[in-house]
Amino acid sequence: MARTPVRLIMLAALLAPAQPAAAQTAPAAVEQSAPAAAQGAPAAAQGAPDTPMQISWEVRNRFRLFREERDFLLHTDGAHGRSILASEQALELQSDGRGWARNTVNRLCIDLLGRVSEPCTRDSVKESYLTPTEHPVTLRLTGQVPVGATCAWTLDDGDGPRQSTFDCAEPVNFRARYGRPTVASVEVSSGPDAPQRVTTEVMVRDFFIAGLGDSIASGEGNPDRPIALSDEGFCFRFYLSSASAQYYRPSRAGYKGGRACEAPDTVQNWQRQSALWFNSACHRSLYSYQTRTALALAVQHPHIAVTYLPLACTGATIADGLFGSQRARECPPTKAGARCSGTVSAQLAELREAVSAAKRRQPERSLDLVLLSVGANDINFSGLVADVIVDTSTERALFRRSGVIGSVDDSRAAMARDLPQGFAKLREALKPLVGDLARVVYVSYANPTLAEGGAPCPGGRAGFDIHPSFNARPQRLANVSDYVQNEFLPQLKALALCQSGILCRDPAADRMTFVDAHQAAFANHGFCARAPTDPEFDQACFSATGESFDPDIVAAASQPMLCGRSAGEYRAYLPRARWIRDANDSYFAAMTYPGGLPASSQPTDIHDATWGVLSAVYGGAVHPSAEGHAAMADAALPAVASVLQLDAVESGVSPEPAAR
Repeated sequence: MARTPVRLIMLAALLAPAQPAAAQTAPAAVEQSAPAAAQGAPAAAQGAPDTPMQISWEVRNRFRLFREERDFLLHTDGAHGRSILASEQALELQSDGRGWARNTVNRLCIDLLGRVSEPCTRDSVKESYLTPTEHPVTLRLTGQVPVGATCAWTLDDGDGPRQSTFDCAEPVNFRARYGRPTVASVEVSSGPDAPQRVTTEVMVRDFFIAGLGDSIASGEGNPDRPIALSDEGFCFRFYLSSASAQYYRPSRAGYKGGRACEAPDTVQNWQRQSALWFNSACHRSLYSYQTRTALALAVQHPHIAVTYLPLACTGATIADGLFGSQRARECPPTKAGARCSGTVSAQLAELREAVSAAKRRQPERSLDLVLLSVGANDINFSGLVADVIVDTSTERALFRRSGVIGSVDDSRAAMARDLPQGFAKLREALKPLVGDLARVVYVSYANPTLAEGGAPCPGGRAGFDIHPSFNARPQRLANVSDYVQNEFLPQLKALALCQSGILCRDPAADRMTFVDAHQAAFANHGFCARAPTDPEFDQACFSATGESFDPDIVAAASQPMLCGRSAGEYRAYLPRARWIRDANDSYFAAMTYPGGLPASSQPTDIHDATWGVLSAVYGGAVHPSAEGHAAMADAALPAVASVLQLDAVESGVSPEPAAR
């Protein structure tokens, strides 16, 4: 048994410069509109028919991580004044639970290895991702526009006017120079009346936002394309047991190798049917609250663009992850025969490199904001989770001997000893990047163990019967829940805000912006929450008494579910009462193995008992679901908008930049 992989069982207790060749060309002349479906104008921009004529404008495809506008329009069309959570729930139903990110993940300006595409071809135009020089903008004439009127448009960004004439019902597309205003004016001609003139100024502000932190920041538990499961079973062994001590769980769809414990197969054959992550080494997901917050900014504010750099990585601590390299969760996709390094670069080093590269091209370019969640791994929450859910004597003895099972006392000691020093070091590293630490928005964890208005989950095997040794003992669960709620979460707040005796060099300047408004909502949506509106498969097949799987290994080899239904009917992205992935969800959505570990630490037999445990937790057990992340993003969004002074940006007022 390898010690390192099991240590990574996670608890989310809940993170004039040179220009690119494409940018050196002169701005294009005013273009007639693309097809109407590609415009995505906010409803408010259309204007009421009895209002005076005015020019409205918006930046197209303004969440710049997306290469294709159709992916951005999916979110603008689904917003319609909804919260991020309500939008996520609507998209979940629209996708029949398969998830909106399953196709978007292949159309990004950052590849699956985490490398920024420079340049990135967005909607057929090559752009520098980190240092845009132009932004696509759509103009419309709204209000009391005479039917059949003709519009003579003039655009001037200081290099001379460009003129074009269209029917006034047609929107106009052009590429606005970044960093300088474009004066847009239009003369409206209709019949014998004298033309009417309307003018506005177009000035796009592009916000550079980075995401740092651990598994909560990365979106662990929510693969962009979930795994597909088969009707048949797959055999795992028990620890230190005879060859006959086996159990079956659903196999991966498409897997053609040996499913019986007596018929071992290679890891390579098994991995061909893996879940797909936006970044597999870090289990980085488009569903993460950090991505959803940055995306929501772009959706809600049509006059800005958002350049988002996601760097968070599951398993990260302040020391190993932010300041130093860390072990990869899985091997990133590589060419046939290529070896996986198994490590991930330090997040702060990657961020410094990106900021420096941007400044070399555009000296005025700066990092506007950092989203951050970190600290749970620093105090060994994985050990607390193991202590709660691992119940059988053999596994508890093995895990305790290897240090996998932790205690509240050990966690408390680490919180007092290590976290304050880690936060102090982190502050000093972030100051040169953002200047004012208020630009670091620390989003706290949610307690994953609460339901029914804040009562601890009752415990038991429900949601954890994916592995025979799992059973959330009520007393152990209550102890950890109390520690999280009354000690850990308050300490994080004090650390972020320089309160309660936390020493900061300059408390007024060293306070981060702190977000915990989502915690109250999670008090009703912990891993044990159930409702009559839960997906039909969950209600029929995930037993409330922890008896979801057939213990008869002969019958389970062909049908492991006691409900008699196909495991392939499970949908990771449907609305549920629980916003926390339990171990069953982790297996059914991701079924992840430790592919990023050194070969010496990986079992050669994919039926090995270690892999049986890890398959149940390594894909995000006890982490927020996409709905949970959306609720976190709803809490973070107002704080982010306030820090960025977006009310001033949208009103046309140029805000004074914060100190840097």
